[in-house]
Amino acid sequence: MSNASNSAPELETAGALRWMWRQLTSMRTALILLLLLGLASIPGSIFPQRSQNPMKVQEYFTANPTLAHWMDKFQLFSVYGSPWFAAIYILLFISLIGCVLPRTFDHLKKIGAKPPLTPRYLEKMEEFTVVSGAASLDGAEKWLKRNRFRVRREESSISAEKGYLRETGNLLFHLSLILILVAVAIGGLLGSRGEAIVNVGERFVNTPTSYDNLSFGKFQKEGSLVPFALTVTDFNATYNITTNAPTDYSLTVQAENPVGSKPVTRIIKVNSPLTYGSTKIYLQANGYSPVVTVRNSTGKITFQGPVVFLPQDANLTSTGAIKLPDMNPQIGFVGSFVPTYDRNATRGAFSVFPKVLDPRLLLSAWQGNLGLDSGNPQSVYRLDTSRMKEIGLKQLSIGESYNFGEGSITFDGWKPWVNLQIVEDPGKMYALLGAILAVLGLLTSLFTRQRRIWVKVDPTGTGLQIAGLAKNGTPGLSEEVARLVRAIEDRS
Repeated sequence: MSNASNSAPELETAGALRWMWRQLTSMRTALILLLLLGLASIPGSIFPQRSQNPMKVQEYFTANPTLAHWMDKFQLFSVYGSPWFAAIYILLFISLIGCVLPRTFDHLKKIGAKPPLTPRYLEKMEEFTVVSGAASLDGAEKWLKRNRFRVRREESSISAEKGYLRETGNLLFHLSLILILVAVAIGGLLGSRGEAIVNVGERFVNTPTSYDNLSFGKFQKEGSLVPFALTVTDFNATYNITTNAPTDYSLTVQAENPVGSKPVTRIIKVNSPLTYGSTKIYLQANGYSPVVTVRNSTGKITFQGPVVFLPQDANLTSTGAIKLPDMNPQIGFVGSFVPTYDRNATRGAFSVFPKVLDPRLLLSAWQGNLGLDSGNPQSVYRLDTSRMKEIGLKQLSIGESYNFGEGSITFDGWKPWVNLQIVEDPGKMYALLGAILAVLGLLTSLFTRQRRIWVKVDPTGTGLQIAGLAKNGTPGLSEEVARLVRAIEDRS
């Protein structure tokens, strides 16, 4: 024989595509892709992401330039917008649809179908039993219907089945996963997420320039933001005096929707956001802004107002930076705000309670180039002292001033600030619905017992043969067959 006759025939293109489609739409592939999606999400939670915190990404490049360069090539700083993450997501979506939809259509066809015919040899089936005497199929049929079996009655046999809800629950679970994936995709494509720190007394208008950071979905545009404005009128935080733990946060705002309409008083709490359609405004965090007045050497005010400081511990000991680029030479302060002052030799100054009871402002004054014109982004909460020299240290109580040579700074007081998280997520309700349906489907699948029972007139004509089949190996078939036998014997 020739070599050609011994070799296997090559797959045609259509056959190869069918084989690839079957592999992609198998449940095994779907589970592998789901695992890969979870693994692919890990870098997004470990490394800073450009869409959420570009300053952290810049700091990572400064600290590890070589490593960050290679990480950026693999888009580890923009994981959720990377082609490889999108590829896994889309393949999982296609795999689930190709796997679940055919099973769903097949199941819908079988819902109204009769149970399969009774096998010829019941003695080969599980729980085979013979009921002798004057037993009849009528009694067996009545018991099976009373116990919610779907019955198929033939001349000399009965085929019964129940537990169709098991497959229904299984399919509902997988269809719900598809709904969740669709909802997440809708949120990612049509949603937005941003944060803004607002001092009490200030007004926030929902425009891109008002945010500290803002990220849009692929198909979302700046002009699609909901037109509203909030004026923060009051913020009240209460704390447990024994544990210092917060017990309640309450933010009062004057809300305008649309901008320019009559303001309406609204209360925002941690678990009670303000909602406009699919846009939710959450109260995410709080802190303090020391209020200072800076004068130059001639006594002219060069800066006056609150400066946001970021909390460093549970008692809201906060740090921040005050930058004065208009002074000559330029001046900067590295500051710490202590709401309730205490000090020891180990920690230095720190706060012993998160509420403002005995405030202090600790300042380290620096003189030189602030680096604002270098072209590199800077955090407003940190001072780059690489091209500056320290010129003094000072601790201030409210009303006290510090003369640093080129001018003076006065600690006038403080204002609370709140961090608002504004989320536009049109797919959120669909995701919630999908999660609820997934749980219901899983519970239905786990607690529904699917089984078949057959009753057949014994060939000798002296009784009935009974057998069953527990699909998926679920327990309880023997007890159910035993109850059927007792019911038939009681009627005979």
